[in-house]
Amino acid sequence: MTTALPPSPAGALLLAAPHAAAPHAVLGESTQTMVLISFMVFVGLALLLCVFAGPDRDEVADFYTANRTLTPLQNALALSGDYISAATVLGTTGIVALSGYDGFALAFSTVLALGVLLLLARPMRNAGRYTLGDIFAIRASGGAPRTAAAVATLAVSLPFLVVQLSGAGSATALLLGLTSDGAQQTCTALIGALMVCYTVLGGMRGTSLVQIVKVVLTFGTVVAVAVSVLHHFDWHPGALLDAAARGSGQGDAYLRPGLQLGHTAEGRLNFIGLQLTVVLGAACMPHMIMRVNAAPDGAAARRSTRHAVAMVGLFCLVVAVLGLGAAAMVGDRVIAAVNPNGQGALLLLAGTVEGGTATTAGGVLFTAVACSVFVTVLAVVAGITLTAAATLAHDVHAHAVHRGRLTQKREVRAVRWSVLLFGALGIVLSMAAQGYNVQFLSSLAVAVAASAVLPALVYSLFWERFNRTGLLWSVYGGVLLSVGLQACSPTVSGSPFALFPQSDFAWFPLQTPGLVSVPAAFLLGWAGSLRGARRPAPAGEPSYAAAEARILTGIGSE
Repeated sequence: MTTALPPSPAGALLLAAPHAAAPHAVLGESTQTMVLISFMVFVGLALLLCVFAGPDRDEVADFYTANRTLTPLQNALALSGDYISAATVLGTTGIVALSGYDGFALAFSTVLALGVLLLLARPMRNAGRYTLGDIFAIRASGGAPRTAAAVATLAVSLPFLVVQLSGAGSATALLLGLTSDGAQQTCTALIGALMVCYTVLGGMRGTSLVQIVKVVLTFGTVVAVAVSVLHHFDWHPGALLDAAARGSGQGDAYLRPGLQLGHTAEGRLNFIGLQLTVVLGAACMPHMIMRVNAAPDGAAARRSTRHAVAMVGLFCLVVAVLGLGAAAMVGDRVIAAVNPNGQGALLLLAGTVEGGTATTAGGVLFTAVACSVFVTVLAVVAGITLTAAATLAHDVHAHAVHRGRLTQKREVRAVRWSVLLFGALGIVLSMAAQGYNVQFLSSLAVAVAASAVLPALVYSLFWERFNRTGLLWSVYGGVLLSVGLQACSPTVSGSPFALFPQSDFAWFPLQTPGLVSVPAAFLLGWAGSLRGARRPAPAGEPSYAAAEARILTGIGSE
Protein backbone atom coordinates (compact mmCIF):
# COMPACT_ATOMS: atom_id res chain seq x y z
CA MET A 1 0.00 0.00 0.00
CA THR A 2 1.26 3.49 -0.83
CA THR A 3 0.65 6.01 1.92
CA ALA A 4 1.19 9.66 1.14
CA LEU A 5 0.53 12.97 2.77
CA PRO A 6 -1.85 15.40 1.10
CA PRO A 7 -0.17 17.07 -1.85
CA SER A 8 1.43 20.46 -1.33
CA PRO A 9 1.21 23.45 -3.64
CA ALA A 10 4.94 23.24 -4.20
CA GLY A 11 6.21 21.64 -1.08
CA ALA A 12 8.38 19.14 -2.87
CA LEU A 13 8.49 20.43 -6.41
CA LEU A 14 9.99 17.82 -8.66
CA LEU A 15 13.16 16.72 -6.89
CA ALA A 16 13.04 18.83 -3.76
CA ALA A 17 12.63 16.02 -1.27
CA PRO A 18 15.49 14.44 0.66
CA HIS A 19 14.77 11.23 -1.29
CA ALA A 20 15.43 12.91 -4.63
CA ALA A 21 17.82 11.47 -7.13
CA ALA A 22 20.91 13.44 -8.08
CA PRO A 23 19.95 16.09 -10.62
CA HIS A 24 22.61 15.11 -13.13
CA ALA A 25 21.04 11.66 -13.26
CA VAL A 26 17.83 13.25 -14.41
CA LEU A 27 18.86 16.18 -16.57
CA GLY A 28 21.44 16.48 -19.29
CA GLU A 29 23.58 19.60 -19.64
CA SER A 30 21.74 20.69 -22.79
CA THR A 31 18.39 20.45 -21.00
CA GLN A 32 19.72 22.46 -18.06
CA THR A 33 20.83 25.14 -20.53
CA MET A 34 17.41 25.16 -22.22
CA VAL A 35 15.67 25.41 -18.84
CA LEU A 36 17.91 28.28 -17.72
CA ILE A 37 17.39 30.25 -20.95
CA SER A 38 13.64 29.68 -20.80
CA PHE A 39 13.52 30.85 -17.18
CA MET A 40 15.43 34.02 -18.03
CA VAL A 41 13.24 34.78 -21.04
CA PHE A 42 10.05 34.41 -19.03
CA VAL A 43 11.40 36.48 -16.11
CA GLY A 44 12.32 39.31 -18.47
CA LEU A 45 8.99 39.24 -20.31
CA ALA A 46 7.01 39.10 -17.06
CA LEU A 47 8.88 42.08 -15.63
CA LEU A 48 8.22 44.08 -18.79
CA LEU A 49 4.57 43.06 -18.64
CA CYS A 50 4.27 44.26 -15.05
CA VAL A 51 6.04 47.56 -15.82
CA PHE A 52 3.83 48.40 -18.80
CA ALA A 53 0.59 47.08 -17.29
CA GLY A 54 1.11 48.39 -13.77
CA PRO A 55 -0.93 51.20 -12.22
CA ASP A 56 -0.33 54.63 -13.76
CA ARG A 57 -1.50 56.58 -10.71
CA ASP A 58 -1.40 56.11 -6.96
CA GLU A 59 -5.04 55.06 -6.74
CA VAL A 60 -6.23 52.34 -4.39
CA ALA A 61 -8.77 50.86 -6.81
CA ASP A 62 -6.16 50.67 -9.57
CA PHE A 63 -3.60 48.86 -7.41
CA TYR A 64 -6.03 46.48 -5.67
CA THR A 65 -8.51 45.65 -8.44
CA ALA A 66 -7.12 47.15 -11.70
CA ASN A 67 -10.07 49.56 -11.55
CA ARG A 68 -12.21 46.50 -12.35
CA THR A 69 -11.41 46.87 -16.05
CA LEU A 70 -10.72 43.17 -16.74
CA THR A 71 -13.38 41.48 -18.87
CA PRO A 72 -15.16 38.40 -17.47
CA LEU A 73 -13.04 36.15 -19.71
CA GLN A 74 -9.80 37.82 -18.63
CA ASN A 75 -10.81 37.63 -15.00
CA ALA A 76 -11.79 33.97 -15.45
CA LEU A 77 -8.36 33.18 -16.86
CA ALA A 78 -6.70 35.03 -13.98
CA LEU A 79 -8.99 33.31 -11.48
CA SER A 80 -8.05 29.95 -12.97
CA GLY A 81 -4.41 30.99 -12.69
CA ASP A 82 -4.82 31.82 -9.01
CA TYR A 83 -6.48 28.47 -8.47
CA ILE A 84 -4.16 26.25 -10.51
CA SER A 85 -1.17 25.97 -8.21
CA ALA A 86 1.64 23.45 -8.37
CA ALA A 87 -0.55 21.22 -6.18
CA THR A 88 -2.85 20.80 -9.15
CA VAL A 89 -0.08 20.45 -11.72
CA LEU A 90 2.35 18.26 -9.75
CA GLY A 91 0.67 17.06 -6.58
CA THR A 92 -2.56 15.78 -8.09
CA THR A 93 -0.68 14.18 -10.99
CA GLY A 94 1.50 12.35 -8.49
CA ILE A 95 -1.42 11.19 -6.34
CA VAL A 96 -3.23 9.85 -9.43
CA ALA A 97 -0.07 8.07 -10.53
CA LEU A 98 0.52 6.42 -7.14
CA SER A 99 -2.99 6.08 -5.72
CA GLY A 100 -5.37 5.93 -8.67
CA TYR A 101 -8.92 6.34 -7.37
CA ASP A 102 -7.89 8.60 -4.48
CA GLY A 103 -6.18 10.92 -6.95
CA PHE A 104 -9.30 11.07 -9.10
CA ALA A 105 -11.31 12.00 -5.99
CA LEU A 106 -8.84 14.77 -5.17
CA ALA A 107 -9.08 16.17 -8.71
CA PHE A 108 -12.88 16.11 -8.46
CA SER A 109 -12.74 17.90 -5.10
CA THR A 110 -10.53 20.56 -6.67
CA VAL A 111 -13.21 21.31 -9.26
CA LEU A 112 -16.02 21.06 -6.70
CA ALA A 113 -14.33 23.75 -4.60
CA LEU A 114 -14.73 26.21 -7.45
CA GLY A 115 -18.38 25.18 -7.55
CA VAL A 116 -18.67 26.36 -3.94
CA LEU A 117 -17.00 29.62 -4.93
CA LEU A 118 -19.54 29.95 -7.76
CA LEU A 119 -22.36 29.91 -5.21
CA LEU A 120 -20.68 32.66 -3.18
CA ALA A 121 -19.23 34.80 -5.99
CA ARG A 122 -22.13 37.17 -6.63
CA PRO A 123 -23.09 38.03 -3.02
CA MET A 124 -19.40 38.16 -2.08
CA ARG A 125 -18.61 40.67 -4.85
CA ASN A 126 -21.68 42.75 -4.03
CA ALA A 127 -20.74 42.88 -0.36
CA GLY A 128 -17.01 43.36 -0.76
CA ARG A 129 -14.77 46.03 -2.14
CA TYR A 130 -11.14 44.97 -2.02
CA THR A 131 -10.31 42.63 0.86
CA LEU A 132 -11.93 40.13 3.19
CA GLY A 133 -12.11 42.88 5.80
CA ASP A 134 -14.42 44.92 3.56
CA ILE A 135 -16.92 42.05 3.60
CA PHE A 136 -16.72 41.67 7.38
CA ALA A 137 -17.17 45.44 7.77
CA ILE A 138 -20.73 45.34 6.40
CA ARG A 139 -21.81 43.43 9.53
CA ALA A 140 -19.57 44.99 12.21
CA SER A 141 -17.92 48.40 12.38
CA GLY A 142 -14.61 49.38 13.92
CA GLY A 143 -11.13 47.98 13.75
CA ALA A 144 -11.70 44.61 15.44
CA PRO A 145 -13.45 42.86 12.48
CA ARG A 146 -10.82 44.16 10.06
CA THR A 147 -8.02 43.02 12.35
CA ALA A 148 -9.65 39.58 12.52
CA ALA A 149 -9.81 39.51 8.71
CA ALA A 150 -6.12 40.41 8.54
CA VAL A 151 -5.20 37.66 11.01
CA ALA A 152 -7.15 35.06 9.00
CA THR A 153 -5.66 36.28 5.71
CA LEU A 154 -2.10 36.15 7.02
CA ALA A 155 -2.68 32.76 8.69
CA VAL A 156 -3.64 31.39 5.27
CA SER A 157 -1.20 33.32 3.10
CA LEU A 158 2.06 32.95 5.04
CA PRO A 159 2.12 29.11 5.22
CA PHE A 160 1.03 28.93 1.59
CA LEU A 161 3.81 31.29 0.56
CA VAL A 162 6.49 29.44 2.54
CA VAL A 163 5.62 26.05 1.10
CA GLN A 164 5.57 27.50 -2.42
CA LEU A 165 8.86 29.39 -2.15
CA SER A 166 10.83 26.70 -0.32
CA GLY A 167 9.80 24.04 -2.85
CA ALA A 168 10.35 26.35 -5.81
CA GLY A 169 13.85 27.27 -4.63
CA SER A 170 14.87 23.63 -4.19
CA ALA A 171 13.38 22.56 -7.51
CA THR A 172 14.91 25.44 -9.45
CA ALA A 173 18.36 24.76 -8.02
CA LEU A 174 18.13 21.06 -8.83
CA LEU A 175 16.83 21.67 -12.33
CA LEU A 176 19.86 23.89 -12.92
CA GLY A 177 22.25 21.26 -11.58
CA LEU A 178 22.94 22.91 -8.20
CA THR A 179 22.92 20.65 -5.18
CA SER A 180 24.13 22.57 -2.12
CA ASP A 181 21.85 24.02 0.55
CA GLY A 182 23.31 27.45 -0.12
CA ALA A 183 22.39 27.24 -3.80
CA GLN A 184 18.83 26.22 -2.96
CA GLN A 185 18.51 29.10 -0.49
CA THR A 186 19.90 31.51 -3.09
CA CYS A 187 17.35 30.34 -5.65
CA THR A 188 14.61 30.76 -3.02
CA ALA A 189 15.74 34.32 -2.33
CA LEU A 190 15.91 35.18 -6.05
CA ILE A 191 12.43 33.80 -6.74
CA GLY A 192 11.09 35.69 -3.73
CA ALA A 193 12.71 38.91 -4.96
CA LEU A 194 11.10 38.42 -8.38
CA MET A 195 7.75 37.90 -6.67
CA VAL A 196 8.15 41.18 -4.78
CA CYS A 197 9.10 43.04 -7.97
CA TYR A 198 6.09 41.70 -9.87
CA THR A 199 3.71 42.71 -7.10
CA VAL A 200 5.16 46.17 -6.42
CA LEU A 201 5.38 47.09 -10.10
CA GLY A 202 2.25 45.43 -11.45
CA GLY A 203 -0.41 45.54 -8.75
CA MET A 204 -3.57 43.66 -9.64
CA ARG A 205 -3.38 44.40 -13.37
CA GLY A 206 0.21 43.24 -13.76
CA THR A 207 -0.20 40.09 -11.69
CA SER A 208 -3.43 39.32 -13.56
CA LEU A 209 -1.68 39.42 -16.93
CA VAL A 210 1.07 37.17 -15.57
CA GLN A 211 -1.64 34.75 -14.42
CA ILE A 212 -3.26 34.79 -17.86
CA VAL A 213 0.07 34.04 -19.57
CA LYS A 214 0.71 31.30 -17.02
CA VAL A 215 -2.67 29.62 -17.68
CA VAL A 216 -2.19 29.65 -21.46
CA LEU A 217 1.38 28.31 -21.21
CA THR A 218 0.60 25.66 -18.59
CA PHE A 219 -2.59 24.51 -20.27
CA GLY A 220 -0.89 24.17 -23.64
CA THR A 221 1.99 22.25 -22.10
CA VAL A 222 -0.05 19.70 -20.16
CA VAL A 223 -2.36 19.15 -23.13
CA ALA A 224 0.69 18.44 -25.30
CA VAL A 225 1.94 15.83 -22.81
CA ALA A 226 -1.54 14.30 -22.48
CA VAL A 227 -1.90 14.04 -26.27
CA SER A 228 1.46 12.27 -26.41
CA VAL A 229 0.31 9.80 -23.75
CA LEU A 230 -2.99 9.05 -25.48
CA HIS A 231 -1.23 8.68 -28.81
CA HIS A 232 1.14 6.16 -27.22
CA PHE A 233 -1.87 4.01 -26.28
CA ASP A 234 -3.57 4.48 -29.68
CA TRP A 235 -6.21 6.73 -28.12
CA HIS A 236 -7.69 3.78 -26.21
CA PRO A 237 -8.66 4.82 -22.62
CA GLY A 238 -9.12 1.19 -21.56
CA ALA A 239 -5.57 0.32 -22.58
CA LEU A 240 -4.27 3.33 -20.63
CA LEU A 241 -6.19 2.29 -17.50
CA ASP A 242 -4.96 -1.29 -17.71
CA ALA A 243 -1.35 -0.19 -18.20
CA ALA A 244 -1.64 2.29 -15.31
CA ALA A 245 -2.97 -0.42 -12.97
CA ARG A 246 -0.04 -2.67 -13.92
CA GLY A 247 2.53 0.11 -13.66
CA SER A 248 1.26 1.19 -10.25
CA GLY A 249 2.06 -2.23 -8.82
CA GLN A 250 -1.38 -2.29 -7.16
CA GLY A 251 -3.40 -4.21 -9.74
CA ASP A 252 -7.17 -3.95 -9.36
CA ALA A 253 -6.78 -2.03 -6.07
CA TYR A 254 -5.48 0.92 -8.11
CA LEU A 255 -9.01 1.78 -9.19
CA ARG A 256 -10.50 1.36 -5.71
CA PRO A 257 -10.37 3.84 -2.78
CA GLY A 258 -7.90 3.58 0.08
CA LEU A 259 -4.41 3.47 -1.46
CA GLN A 260 -3.42 6.99 -0.39
CA LEU A 261 -4.55 6.98 3.23
CA GLY A 262 -5.37 3.35 3.99
CA HIS A 263 -8.48 1.22 4.47
CA THR A 264 -8.75 1.57 8.25
CA ALA A 265 -11.39 3.70 9.97
CA GLU A 266 -8.72 6.32 10.59
CA GLY A 267 -7.76 6.23 6.90
CA ARG A 268 -11.36 6.73 5.82
CA LEU A 269 -11.72 9.68 8.20
CA ASN A 270 -8.51 11.13 6.80
CA PHE A 271 -9.88 10.74 3.28
CA ILE A 272 -13.19 12.42 4.14
CA GLY A 273 -11.42 15.17 6.06
CA LEU A 274 -9.05 15.86 3.17
CA GLN A 275 -11.88 16.11 0.63
CA LEU A 276 -13.95 18.33 2.95
CA THR A 277 -11.02 20.64 3.62
CA VAL A 278 -10.13 20.95 -0.07
CA VAL A 279 -13.71 21.63 -1.17
CA LEU A 280 -14.48 24.20 1.53
CA GLY A 281 -11.05 25.73 2.03
CA ALA A 282 -9.93 26.19 -1.55
CA ALA A 283 -13.21 27.99 -2.28
CA CYS A 284 -12.47 30.83 0.14
CA MET A 285 -8.74 31.41 0.05
CA PRO A 286 -8.23 35.17 0.56
CA HIS A 287 -6.45 35.67 -2.79
CA MET A 288 -9.43 34.04 -4.52
CA ILE A 289 -11.79 36.42 -2.71
CA MET A 290 -9.71 39.41 -3.79
CA ARG A 291 -9.78 38.14 -7.36
CA VAL A 292 -13.59 37.90 -7.26
CA ASN A 293 -13.70 41.46 -5.91
CA ALA A 294 -11.84 42.61 -9.03
CA ALA A 295 -14.94 41.88 -11.15
CA PRO A 296 -16.98 44.96 -12.21
CA ASP A 297 -20.14 43.73 -10.49
CA GLY A 298 -21.80 40.67 -9.00
CA ALA A 299 -23.07 39.36 -12.34
CA ALA A 300 -19.59 39.62 -13.89
CA ALA A 301 -18.09 37.88 -10.85
CA ARG A 302 -20.46 34.96 -11.26
CA ARG A 303 -19.81 34.81 -15.01
CA SER A 304 -16.04 34.82 -14.46
CA THR A 305 -16.29 32.07 -11.86
CA ARG A 306 -18.52 29.97 -14.13
CA HIS A 307 -15.93 30.20 -16.92
CA ALA A 308 -13.19 29.33 -14.41
CA VAL A 309 -15.09 26.21 -13.29
CA ALA A 310 -15.13 24.96 -16.89
CA MET A 311 -11.43 25.76 -17.41
CA VAL A 312 -10.27 24.13 -14.17
CA GLY A 313 -12.55 21.13 -14.76
CA LEU A 314 -10.97 20.52 -18.14
CA PHE A 315 -7.51 21.07 -16.66
CA CYS A 316 -8.10 18.50 -13.91
CA LEU A 317 -9.35 16.00 -16.50
CA VAL A 318 -6.06 16.44 -18.38
CA VAL A 319 -4.14 16.08 -15.10
CA ALA A 320 -5.91 12.75 -14.46
CA VAL A 321 -4.73 11.53 -17.87
CA LEU A 322 -1.19 12.63 -16.99
CA GLY A 323 -1.31 10.72 -13.71
CA LEU A 324 -2.45 7.57 -15.49
CA GLY A 325 0.24 8.06 -18.10
CA ALA A 326 2.92 8.43 -15.43
CA ALA A 327 1.81 5.21 -13.73
CA ALA A 328 1.71 3.37 -17.05
CA MET A 329 4.89 4.66 -18.68
CA VAL A 330 7.17 5.52 -15.74
CA GLY A 331 6.00 3.16 -12.99
CA ASP A 332 5.42 3.62 -9.30
CA ARG A 333 8.91 2.53 -8.19
CA VAL A 334 10.70 5.19 -10.23
CA ILE A 335 8.19 7.89 -9.24
CA ALA A 336 8.38 7.05 -5.53
CA ALA A 337 12.19 6.85 -5.67
CA VAL A 338 12.36 10.46 -6.82
CA ASN A 339 9.70 11.64 -4.35
CA PRO A 340 7.46 9.47 -2.15
CA ASN A 341 4.50 11.77 -2.79
CA GLY A 342 4.87 11.54 -6.55
CA GLN A 343 5.63 15.24 -7.09
CA GLY A 344 8.11 14.41 -9.85
CA ALA A 345 5.70 12.21 -11.85
CA LEU A 346 4.83 14.84 -14.47
CA LEU A 347 8.42 15.75 -15.28
CA LEU A 348 9.45 12.11 -15.40
CA LEU A 349 6.53 11.46 -17.76
CA ALA A 350 7.50 14.41 -19.98
CA GLY A 351 11.02 13.02 -20.30
CA THR A 352 9.73 9.52 -21.01
CA VAL A 353 7.31 10.46 -23.80
CA GLU A 354 10.19 12.28 -25.53
CA GLY A 355 12.24 9.10 -25.58
CA GLY A 356 14.00 9.49 -22.22
CA THR A 357 14.27 6.94 -19.44
CA ALA A 358 14.04 6.93 -15.69
CA THR A 359 17.60 8.28 -15.51
CA THR A 360 17.69 10.57 -18.53
CA ALA A 361 15.19 13.29 -19.35
CA GLY A 362 15.39 16.14 -21.75
CA GLY A 363 13.96 17.88 -24.76
CA VAL A 364 11.57 20.66 -25.60
CA LEU A 365 8.54 19.10 -23.91
CA PHE A 366 10.45 18.48 -20.67
CA THR A 367 11.73 22.07 -20.71
CA ALA A 368 8.20 23.39 -21.31
CA VAL A 369 6.87 21.41 -18.34
CA ALA A 370 9.70 22.63 -16.09
CA CYS A 371 9.07 26.24 -17.13
CA SER A 372 5.33 25.83 -16.61
CA VAL A 373 5.96 24.72 -13.03
CA PHE A 374 8.26 27.70 -12.48
CA VAL A 375 5.70 30.10 -13.99
CA THR A 376 2.94 28.55 -11.89
CA VAL A 377 4.82 29.15 -8.66
CA LEU A 378 5.79 32.73 -9.54
CA ALA A 379 2.26 33.70 -10.56
CA VAL A 380 0.59 32.15 -7.51
CA VAL A 381 3.01 33.60 -4.96
CA ALA A 382 2.62 37.06 -6.52
CA GLY A 383 -1.16 36.83 -6.03
CA ILE A 384 -0.73 35.63 -2.45
CA THR A 385 1.70 38.46 -1.69
CA LEU A 386 -0.63 41.09 -3.14
CA THR A 387 -3.50 39.82 -0.99
CA ALA A 388 -1.46 39.74 2.22
CA ALA A 389 -0.04 43.20 1.58
CA ALA A 390 -3.52 44.55 0.80
CA THR A 391 -4.93 43.35 4.11
CA LEU A 392 -2.00 44.88 6.02
CA ALA A 393 -2.30 48.22 4.26
CA HIS A 394 -6.07 48.46 3.78
CA ASP A 395 -7.57 46.63 6.76
CA VAL A 396 -4.93 47.26 9.42
CA HIS A 397 -3.09 50.47 8.49
CA ALA A 398 -5.82 52.43 6.69
CA HIS A 399 -8.88 51.37 8.74
CA ALA A 400 -7.94 49.74 12.05
CA VAL A 401 -5.20 52.31 12.79
CA HIS A 402 -6.19 55.43 10.82
CA ARG A 403 -9.96 54.72 10.91
CA GLY A 404 -10.40 55.22 7.15
CA ARG A 405 -8.83 58.67 7.05
CA LEU A 406 -5.73 57.70 5.05
CA THR A 407 -5.32 59.31 1.62
CA GLN A 408 -5.16 57.10 -1.44
CA LYS A 409 -1.57 58.07 -2.16
CA ARG A 410 -0.45 57.14 1.36
CA GLU A 411 -2.38 53.85 1.26
CA VAL A 412 -0.77 52.83 -2.04
CA ARG A 413 2.61 53.70 -0.56
CA ALA A 414 1.70 51.59 2.50
CA VAL A 415 0.70 48.60 0.39
CA ARG A 416 3.99 48.70 -1.50
CA TRP A 417 5.91 48.73 1.79
CA SER A 418 3.68 45.89 2.97
CA VAL A 419 4.66 43.87 -0.11
CA LEU A 420 8.31 44.33 0.80
CA LEU A 421 7.67 43.43 4.46
CA PHE A 422 5.58 40.34 3.76
CA GLY A 423 7.84 39.25 0.93
CA ALA A 424 10.96 39.57 3.09
CA LEU A 425 9.34 37.58 5.90
CA GLY A 426 8.27 34.88 3.46
CA ILE A 427 11.76 34.67 1.92
CA VAL A 428 13.47 34.37 5.32
CA LEU A 429 11.09 31.66 6.52
CA SER A 430 11.31 29.79 3.21
CA MET A 431 15.11 29.81 3.33
CA ALA A 432 15.00 28.56 6.93
CA ALA A 433 12.60 25.78 5.87
CA GLN A 434 15.07 24.28 3.38
CA GLY A 435 15.78 20.70 4.38
CA TYR A 436 12.55 20.28 6.33
CA ASN A 437 9.38 18.59 5.14
CA VAL A 438 6.96 21.53 5.22
CA GLN A 439 4.28 20.00 2.98
CA PHE A 440 1.81 20.07 5.87
CA LEU A 441 1.75 23.89 5.58
CA SER A 442 -0.43 23.63 2.49
CA SER A 443 -2.94 21.51 4.41
CA LEU A 444 -2.76 24.04 7.23
CA ALA A 445 -3.44 26.98 4.90
CA VAL A 446 -6.49 25.34 3.34
CA ALA A 447 -7.75 24.20 6.77
CA VAL A 448 -7.51 27.74 8.15
CA ALA A 449 -9.42 29.06 5.15
CA ALA A 450 -12.15 26.45 5.63
CA SER A 451 -12.34 26.98 9.40
CA ALA A 452 -11.75 30.71 9.92
CA VAL A 453 -12.82 32.35 6.66
CA LEU A 454 -15.73 30.25 5.39
CA PRO A 455 -17.96 30.29 8.54
CA ALA A 456 -17.57 34.04 9.05
CA LEU A 457 -18.13 34.65 5.34
CA VAL A 458 -21.28 32.52 5.10
CA TYR A 459 -22.74 33.99 8.27
CA SER A 460 -21.90 37.55 7.15
CA LEU A 461 -23.67 37.07 3.84
CA PHE A 462 -26.69 35.02 4.83
CA TRP A 463 -27.53 35.10 8.57
CA GLU A 464 -29.49 38.03 9.94
CA ARG A 465 -28.51 37.48 13.61
CA PHE A 466 -24.78 37.33 12.99
CA ASN A 467 -22.90 40.04 14.87
CA ARG A 468 -19.47 41.25 15.98
CA THR A 469 -19.05 38.68 18.76
CA GLY A 470 -19.98 35.79 16.47
CA LEU A 471 -17.59 37.05 13.83
CA LEU A 472 -14.64 37.31 16.22
CA TRP A 473 -15.37 33.94 17.83
CA SER A 474 -15.61 32.13 14.49
CA VAL A 475 -12.50 33.74 12.98
CA TYR A 476 -10.15 33.48 15.96
CA GLY A 477 -11.61 30.15 17.04
CA GLY A 478 -11.16 28.74 13.54
CA VAL A 479 -7.54 29.91 13.36
CA LEU A 480 -6.63 28.55 16.80
CA LEU A 481 -8.36 25.20 16.24
CA SER A 482 -6.77 24.69 12.82
CA VAL A 483 -3.26 25.62 13.91
CA GLY A 484 -3.49 23.76 17.23
CA LEU A 485 -4.86 20.52 15.81
CA GLN A 486 -2.47 20.57 12.85
CA ALA A 487 0.47 21.05 15.23
CA CYS A 488 -0.60 17.93 17.11
CA SER A 489 -1.18 15.83 13.99
CA PRO A 490 1.02 13.16 12.35
CA THR A 491 2.11 15.70 9.72
CA VAL A 492 4.21 17.53 12.33
CA SER A 493 5.51 14.61 14.42
CA GLY A 494 5.23 10.87 14.85
CA SER A 495 5.62 9.73 11.23
CA PRO A 496 8.53 9.32 8.77
CA PHE A 497 7.22 12.16 6.58
CA ALA A 498 6.56 14.59 9.45
CA LEU A 499 8.25 17.92 10.06
CA PHE A 500 9.91 16.42 13.16
CA PRO A 501 10.11 12.68 12.38
CA GLN A 502 12.22 11.94 15.47
CA SER A 503 9.61 13.35 17.88
CA ASP A 504 6.10 12.18 18.66
CA PHE A 505 3.52 14.49 20.24
CA ALA A 506 0.78 13.71 17.71
CA TRP A 507 -2.22 13.08 19.93
CA PHE A 508 -4.62 14.25 17.15
CA PRO A 509 -4.88 11.26 14.77
CA LEU A 510 -5.98 12.98 11.53
CA GLN A 511 -3.65 14.54 8.99
CA THR A 512 -5.96 17.48 8.33
CA PRO A 513 -8.02 19.15 11.10
CA GLY A 514 -10.92 20.26 8.89
CA LEU A 515 -13.26 17.46 9.94
CA VAL A 516 -13.20 18.90 13.48
CA SER A 517 -12.28 22.57 13.06
CA VAL A 518 -14.82 23.51 10.36
CA PRO A 519 -18.00 22.45 12.23
CA ALA A 520 -16.51 23.76 15.48
CA ALA A 521 -15.93 27.19 13.91
CA PHE A 522 -19.52 27.29 12.65
CA LEU A 523 -20.70 26.45 16.17
CA LEU A 524 -18.49 29.18 17.62
CA GLY A 525 -19.98 31.73 15.21
CA TRP A 526 -23.49 30.68 16.21
CA ALA A 527 -22.77 30.66 19.96
CA GLY A 528 -20.89 33.96 19.80
CA SER A 529 -23.76 35.63 17.95
CA LEU A 530 -26.25 34.44 20.59
CA ARG A 531 -24.02 35.79 23.34
CA GLY A 532 -23.42 39.06 21.51
CA ALA A 533 -27.17 39.58 21.00
CA ARG A 534 -27.56 40.00 24.77
CA ARG A 535 -25.52 43.19 24.71
CA PRO A 536 -26.52 46.52 23.15
CA ALA A 537 -25.09 47.00 19.70
CA PRO A 538 -22.24 49.55 19.53
CA ALA A 539 -23.07 52.98 18.16
CA GLY A 540 -22.79 53.08 14.40
CA GLU A 541 -23.06 49.30 13.99
CA PRO A 542 -24.37 48.46 10.49
CA SER A 543 -27.93 47.15 10.34
CA TYR A 544 -28.76 43.88 8.63
CA ALA A 545 -31.23 45.67 6.34
CA ALA A 546 -28.43 47.87 4.96
CA ALA A 547 -26.11 44.88 4.64
CA GLU A 548 -28.78 42.83 2.87
CA ALA A 549 -29.48 45.62 0.39
CA ARG A 550 -25.78 45.82 -0.46
CA ILE A 551 -25.43 42.04 -0.78
CA LEU A 552 -28.39 41.89 -3.15
CA THR A 553 -27.63 44.98 -5.26
CA GLY A 554 -23.94 45.79 -4.81
CA ILE A 555 -24.74 49.46 -4.14
CA GLY A 556 -21.95 50.91 -1.99
CA SER A 557 -19.27 48.44 -3.00
CA GLU A 558 -17.77 50.55 -5.78
